[in-house]
Amino acid sequence: MAMTYRALSRLLSYPDAQLQSEARTCVELVEREGLISGRTIAELRKLADHLAVQDIYEAQAAYVDLFDRTRSVSLHLYEHVHGESRERGPAMVGLVELYRAHGLEMEANDLPDYLPVFLEFLSVIADAEAASLIGEAAHVLEAISARLAKRQNPYQSIFRALLTISDKPADTAAVQSLLSIQDDDPDDLEALDKAWAEAPVNFGAGDAKDGCSGSLPGRVATQGGAA
Repeated sequence: MAMTYRALSRLLSYPDAQLQSEARTCVELVEREGLISGRTIAELRKLADHLAVQDIYEAQAAYVDLFDRTRSVSLHLYEHVHGESRERGPAMVGLVELYRAHGLEMEANDLPDYLPVFLEFLSVIADAEAASLIGEAAHVLEAISARLAKRQNPYQSIFRALLTISDKPADTAAVQSLLSIQDDDPDDLEALDKAWAEAPVNFGAGDAKDGCSGSLPGRVATQGGAA
């Protein structure tokens, strides 16, 4: 079980004052575990430095514009795979059952395919299984990474880190299929309203209660207590 996943989950969570104070500690934890090294650690450190010094209100507004208002880089994994099709519901149920099979229960505020939640789940299972599950989502992570790289956004480092851990490379054809979908412009309010018109849920950022100090409390809990 690797705490790297929970540290990355925290870095990818909605920014708050606690995250600003802990961002660099999160990267130190990742570096100590050794699953990620070299250039990727340096990129994560740049993200942590950026989060630590950015005005908190600007950081929060930028996060919402990027991940909540830009569907093409949504942190909900099944958004990229199923969109609003009927297949998404059963996929969600299957993911919840996977969590339960490992003795974990979801908090009510989050959807199971929300990437920070998924990463917390990976932190409590065997490393090999975690790497395999990342591999199944590698094409989604690669596509998001490419879109963030185009924006020169420091959050790209988290996706590069996950792809480094994956036990298989992203399928090139699947990545290109995702990238062929028009990228969103968060400033085009009319287009965004149209894109989300049929959305049955509000994809908010959720509560960022977890941190990179102590036991890293998170959004998934064992049936008998905190994970």
